[in-house]
Amino acid sequence: MSANRYLLIIDDDSDDRALFIEAVKEIDATIRCVSADNGQHALELLHTSPDRLPDFIVLDLRMPRYSGKRFLFEIKNDQRLKNIPVIIYTTSKSVEESNELARLGACHFMTKPRNSGEIYYLASFILGEKWVLPESHMRPPDISN
Repeated sequence: MSANRYLLIIDDDSDDRALFIEAVKEIDATIRCVSADNGQHALELLHTSPDRLPDFIVLDLRMPRYSGKRFLFEIKNDQRLKNIPVIIYTTSKSVEESNELARLGACHFMTKPRNSGEIYYLASFILGEKWVLPESHMRPPDISN
């Protein structure tokens, strides 16, 4: 694993955040993990730390105050943030929703694991991937209608 990677996990469930970060640290202790409990908090973190952006974002959808979908839309419409790969991490299993999120710019859609073994597998999958956005995702679609 390469050192100095930075992951942002956005989830309103503190236990889910802690388990995911613990799994990441078991895989590679050099990865910097930052967490936020909603999309608004995450945007504030991204806008107040101009020196370094995360290598990727793990995003829950169902959160109070500022949903994951709204967060995804906001960053994909921000010139500075739009190329950060976003992996959706949610309890939803909706194919329609995953297709919509892909159109909005998400790189991958994963159902939240039910146990710590699955969380470890998910973290290792994410950390092993080369997240490159397809050209079609470089420009967010117009969803103003």
